[in-house]
Amino acid sequence: MAMTSRERVLAALRHERPDRTPRDFWAEPPSWRRLFAHAGHAEKERLLGRLGVDVRHLEAPAPDERPIGGGVYQNFWGERFVKKETPWGPMREDVKGALVDAASLAELERFPWPTPDCIDRSSLAAQCRRHETRALLYGFADVWQRPALVRGWQGMFLDMIERPEWVHFLCQKFTDFYLEDYTRAAEITAGRIDLYLLISDLGGQRGPLISPEMFGGFVAPYLKAMIDRIHQLGGRVLFHSCGAVAAFIPELIALGVDVLDPIQPAGPAMQPERLAAEFGGRICFHGGIDMQRLLPWGSPAAVAAEVRRYCEVLGARGGYILGPAHLFQPDVPPENVFALYDAAR
Repeated sequence: MAMTSRERVLAALRHERPDRTPRDFWAEPPSWRRLFAHAGHAEKERLLGRLGVDVRHLEAPAPDERPIGGGVYQNFWGERFVKKETPWGPMREDVKGALVDAASLAELERFPWPTPDCIDRSSLAAQCRRHETRALLYGFADVWQRPALVRGWQGMFLDMIERPEWVHFLCQKFTDFYLEDYTRAAEITAGRIDLYLLISDLGGQRGPLISPEMFGGFVAPYLKAMIDRIHQLGGRVLFHSCGAVAAFIPELIALGVDVLDPIQPAGPAMQPERLAAEFGGRICFHGGIDMQRLLPWGSPAAVAAEVRRYCEVLGARGGYILGPAHLFQPDVPPENVFALYDAAR
């Protein structure tokens, strides 16, 4: 008897083998438009159904981004970006954040920080009812990377050495916000949310962005607070960290991370065989299908072969959710997106 999408995902999270490998879907807005043109319609749920996607991402809108001049936009946290034209339409590119020139801790404290009241969670219960048989994912919590975008990467790295109290202030601000946001979401949905998203990119293409000591001092305490709260709410933690992050996986397991995304295949240590051998049965994996070369430049047959490899290596005993190694980018041909999901049937 076929499992429901939610049953399938929950079995995988328990490291039990489901009736097939569960699937998730992430895409940039231009990628959605390209897929709609290929499919001949613009119905998101219909497209996800065609691809056999098992997870639905709940929507709780934040305040609109606002123009601040010179083509620059700012979001409610103080992250700033410009809209760069591409062959597929405008895409966001981050620029220096609102606090890049801050000269004192008092200046950080005076910034107009948002409160959890600014998130519109009014439709969450209805979304849960609409997707009753699906696994549900909520949130966009970040306790280190987004503070770095507001402060500026250079400023954040220097602060970690010269002004550690500034880093702790910023990370605590974000952590307090998302602890309350996730608690309210769980209450509104009566504990129905299966997965809560945590984000902090810790790796580059070749290795970690920060040392183990800096991770332990500046990132781990705030991740731990979020992880503990999510588990108290009855959910599981899906932690997103781009890059070559294998060195951090033992620490992430110790902190209580349930699922690691996007397992970007950046180097030998991030290949599925290595991940399965070292960490199989102790943490679940999510994603993995190469977004840098294979999906934009490979053939549908090559994509399908890689999908079968990941499903066999990481999903043989459960513990794997299929998806791309980051959001689908608009240079990925729609044929390769369909090949990814069709290969897992």
